[in-house]
Amino acid sequence: MISIIAAVGKNNELGKNNNLIWHFKEDMKYFKEKTNGKKIVMGYNTFLSLPKKLENREYIILSHRDINEKDITVFNDFDKLLNYVKNLDEEIMIIGGASIYNLFIPYADKIYLTEIDLSEDADVYFPIFDKKNFKKNVIKECIENDINFKFVLYERLK
Repeated sequence: MISIIAAVGKNNELGKNNNLIWHFKEDMKYFKEKTNGKKIVMGYNTFLSLPKKLENREYIILSHRDINEKDITVFNDFDKLLNYVKNLDEEIMIIGGASIYNLFIPYADKIYLTEIDLSEDADVYFPIFDKKNFKKNVIKECIENDINFKFVLYERLK
């Protein structure tokens, strides 16, 4: 099962200067809970942007660059990566960035979005997807630093 996880602003803002825009304690906890013990797929820039190696997760990186780190699987071909994850009998979490989300959206079974009720200046955006192909379920609503946000699960209709 292919799942995507991201935090987005009102206009699908994701990040700026290879950094996340959004830093909510509750969202970081949610991300950890949803990705813990799973394979996480990301692009090279997302890999570089992580402050440290995320524990208890197996890294899969789509990149044309060599990454010589222990416990990291690198694919340099999207079709081979897609075939690999489609044949796994587990939930695979796509964690970014924007171009990786764009590649996987057509194949996503679930999209976990933290929808933030705010707009910010950004240089990368989450791709627009056809929400009518998904069942929407609001998991939880939160307020942090006077900003409203909610955890929403979109499940692809069969």
